Amino acid sequence: MPPRTGLSLHSILQAATEIADERGWNEVTLTILAQKLGVRSPSLYNHVNGLPGLRREMALTGLDQLKDALMRAAVGRSEDKAIREMSRAYLEFARAHPGLYEATFYTSDIDDAEINDSKHQMLELFMQVLTGFDLSEEALIHAIRGLRSVLHGFSSLERIGGFGLNVDINQSFELIINTFLQGLHTVESNHK
Repeated sequence: MPPRTGLSLHSILQAATEIADERGWNEVTLTILAQKLGVRSPSLYNHVNGLPGLRREMALTGLDQLKDALMRAAVGRSEDKAIREMSRAYLEFARAHPGLYEATFYTSDIDDAEINDSKHQMLELFMQVLTGFDLSEEALIHAIRGLRSVLHGFSSLERIGGFGLNVDINQSFELIINTFLQGLHTVESNHK
């Protein structure tokens, strides 16, 4: 049976992303997706390999979109300015697409070459930007882990309403990134 006219992997992923962003990652099911698209669930199997296949495609889409946002933020910038802009882009992506952002962590225990390649490309981007700080190889790994932890932790806490005090969240984020950068410069000066 040929795929339904108008139904494509792109349209499926777009609808699934809308569901995930509006309702949450766990609310994306083939039944809900089919209802949103006005098709029967079996029609989706012409484009994705069930729910696991859909989640894999969403993870790839999320990783690619996040990586592209980070790359755009880093272009033409280095060191502190690159880290600040990449951090803002990361938070902006997590805010704009909370469900798709969550999808990027779906595959942490799956051995998938395409997903691993996409994750590696993002890691390489962080590494390239942080290389400008003249850190030892070990300190560079610590810095990447630290920055990713700050970005994911802040994004996740904000998403679940973890910042209830009446202080500007964006100012908090900028302060945290500036503190991280000051720490990097301390490590950098100790390395020389």
